[in-house]
Amino acid sequence: MKIIELFIQYFPSFMSALLFTLELTALSLLIASVIGIIFGLFSVSSNKVLKGITRVYVDIIRGTPLLVQAFLIYFGISQALSLRIPAMTAGVITLSINAGAYMTEIVRGGIEAVDKGQMEAARSLGLTYPQAMLKVILPQALRMMMPSIINQFIISLKDTSILSVIGIRELTMNGKIIIANNMEAMRMWTIVAVYYLVVVTVLSKIAKVLERRMSYGR
Repeated sequence: MKIIELFIQYFPSFMSALLFTLELTALSLLIASVIGIIFGLFSVSSNKVLKGITRVYVDIIRGTPLLVQAFLIYFGISQALSLRIPAMTAGVITLSINAGAYMTEIVRGGIEAVDKGQMEAARSLGLTYPQAMLKVILPQALRMMMPSIINQFIISLKDTSILSVIGIRELTMNGKIIIANNMEAMRMWTIVAVYYLVVVTVLSKIAKVLERRMSYGR
């Protein structure tokens, strides 16, 4: 079959693009996790200003398309500041800020899922609020957040395809470039879809296993 021949022929190219896609996703989610923890803590604080800032950030990011965010960062900010932002940098910033808003909600939900008595017990033992949050609450919340974090990784992985519009050679862009050379659109897009499907399926299985283990541990 022609599709098998094409799969074998372009296997090295797609594997390189897949590894790059995974690296891009992992780096973005790492940064997004830091953003999510910071704003997640803001969202459960008693400070109304910090809560308000978090709400505005989450609402803006979740209320606008990722494509528009990518254009705004890559083209808009570059023009406004009269500097050229590399496509890779713009892509990481876009994915990080976007995933950060969703990570904020994941962190907030994880923290609120921990029994309030845990904080009271930690404070009664002499721990300050930051110490109690870092040593007692967050470790417990993290266990409950893991399935959601993996799901966010899956979402971010698929979202990298949108970054092909700013020239980043991830899986989708790699497919576009190959199709421009061989004109095998149907077969090549099928191959691209298979790569995404395999990776997403594996990650989904991992998320389900973790979710079951978390459920048993409660």
